[in-house]
Amino acid sequence: MESASNSRRTPRRIDPALEVQTEPQELVPRRRPTQERSRRKFDALLAASRELLTEVGFESFTCEEVAARADVPIGTLYQFFANKYVIVCELNRQDLVGVQEELAKFNGEIPSVDWLRFLNSFVDHMAGLWATDPSRREVWLAMQSTPSTRATGAIHEREFAEQVARMLAPLTPDTPRPRRKLMAEVLVHVVYSMLNFSVQDDQTHAEAVAELKRIMVAYLQVAERDSRTQAAKRKRREESERSREAQHAGAHRAEPTSPRQP
Repeated sequence: MESASNSRRTPRRIDPALEVQTEPQELVPRRRPTQERSRRKFDALLAASRELLTEVGFESFTCEEVAARADVPIGTLYQFFANKYVIVCELNRQDLVGVQEELAKFNGEIPSVDWLRFLNSFVDHMAGLWATDPSRREVWLAMQSTPSTRATGAIHEREFAEQVARMLAPLTPDTPRPRRKLMAEVLVHVVYSMLNFSVQDDQTHAEAVAELKRIMVAYLQVAERDSRTQAAKRKRREESERSREAQHAGAHRAEPTSPRQP
């Protein structure tokens, strides 16, 4: 028979990151540092996390080992991060910020006639990051581990896609905004998926990156052409409306006036 103490035992709380939720939570640090000393500890924890993740993978990744490598008390780690899932989400956000800053340099080059060259340069930059920094793939893979990490990753991708959508506006001025938003989300998802594919053990990185460029260029060229088609249709529609209005006005002026009765 179960003892009274066991029957009164408080059920163990499931980590929110592992729960199957209708709307998974976004995983963010408990707090962000505001002072230089705290910022150094925060950065040291993230640097140690990235190093450990690359060495042992996410399954063997522990907060205790991160704290030991960063030479920071485990209590300090938990002041910032509730668990390892929050840590990896912060690493993903950190990676995204770097990519957004690089993309900002590319902004303004669209719709230049040389936008394809700038696109190639940007893809080469991202591909170089993934080829030289194995932690990026490990972070991306870890983000697929739970509903909440996947939901957080989706939020990060949407934020990135918003920036991409704004940059696509000059290239596709007559594309409806909802479709442009979807196009940007597709591009972001394809880029990250292909970069992950490019650094797999049995894959030639350069060949995969070349295929990614072909996909992106073809997709954007079609989008640009579709936008021009929409612009031409709109112009013809406006001209047709102006022609009908002119005909209507001319017919109205040509109508004979009825003679007045004496």
